[in-house]
Amino acid sequence: MDLTWSADDLAFRGALRAWLAEHVPHAGRPHDPTAGAAFDRAWQRALFDAGWAGINWPVEYGGRGLSILQQIIWYEEYARAGGPPMGFRFVALNHAGPTLIALGTEAHKTAHLQAILTGEALWCQGFSEPNAGSDLASLRTRGVVDGDELVVTGQKTWTTGADHADYQELLIRTDPDSARHKGLTWVICPMAAKGIEIHPIRKMNGRAEFCSVFYDEVRIPLSNVVGEVNGGWSTAMATLGFERGTSFVGEMTEITLRLEEAVTAAKASGAWADDETRRKLADRRAEVAALRALNYANLSRYARGDAPGAEGSITKLLTNEVARSVQELALEIAGAEGLCGDLTANPWAEMLLGGIVLSIGGGTAEIQREIIADRVLELPRSR
Repeated sequence: MDLTWSADDLAFRGALRAWLAEHVPHAGRPHDPTAGAAFDRAWQRALFDAGWAGINWPVEYGGRGLSILQQIIWYEEYARAGGPPMGFRFVALNHAGPTLIALGTEAHKTAHLQAILTGEALWCQGFSEPNAGSDLASLRTRGVVDGDELVVTGQKTWTTGADHADYQELLIRTDPDSARHKGLTWVICPMAAKGIEIHPIRKMNGRAEFCSVFYDEVRIPLSNVVGEVNGGWSTAMATLGFERGTSFVGEMTEITLRLEEAVTAAKASGAWADDETRRKLADRRAEVAALRALNYANLSRYARGDAPGAEGSITKLLTNEVARSVQELALEIAGAEGLCGDLTANPWAEMLLGGIVLSIGGGTAEIQREIIADRVLELPRSR
């Protein structure tokens, strides 16, 4: 992959940087989930209207049809400009949309892709259950085929933004005699469907973005299945592959920015005079450089047409570990006051709490290591 930016790439970067400098909201995204959802819809609409949504999505569904290199530029510049976090837009833009582009029917694409890009439709994820989190293959929420409908009964949990979402990417067990990865189905679930009950879950930072979702004989059209009935595991792996694909460029850039803030804080506080502190900061810069190289190696494969695969678990694992090491060092430099006061208004403490969530969401470090051992290194399974 040639990472020498072309004239078109540089022009794209310059135009994007100028637009972000003028339009990124100074107030930031509200912490309240209801206000946050309204903000997400409005901000996504602003991005779409200005031509900054769906950079490498197909033009016929509202995207711009540009290259993956320009998608990389978008993530980098957005992070550098301090663009609002993905919030409740994350699942639609990084999960559902790419999955529908790759595996959905023409009807799925027409019905959902532009609505995602305009902010009209927010999505949530219905994968995790009380007894099936990182071990996703053990899920038990069942779906029974009844004519041209699926009848769904069960429970999902840790569903971010479920009470504000319009649709859900829902993974259910449609073969009652199946076990583990077999007999699962990925289906588009309208969150307004009769029989759905949503209970918000308050987190340790006082917010309630997560929810438990209960399904009591919820009827979903069979035409909403993405992929094949009982073939949902491969669809789900594609979904998680997209999550672990280009979106990590933005996280990598954000980690880089936070590290440089830690360097500035060290110089301002006098910690810079300590040789050990400078050594730790140098180590973190080396870790960030390694993470950048790994991201670009992955992206070079995607640019050649490869779909994101198990190597994304390596990127996720390293991203989590580098983020956590940067966060812990930043708090070490900030001192005890770094964890005092209103944690939701404290950037250092907020960064540490966010890192804990990042290490669990999308599969824990232990699960990522299992995937790497099994699907990348082809080691024998543990017993």
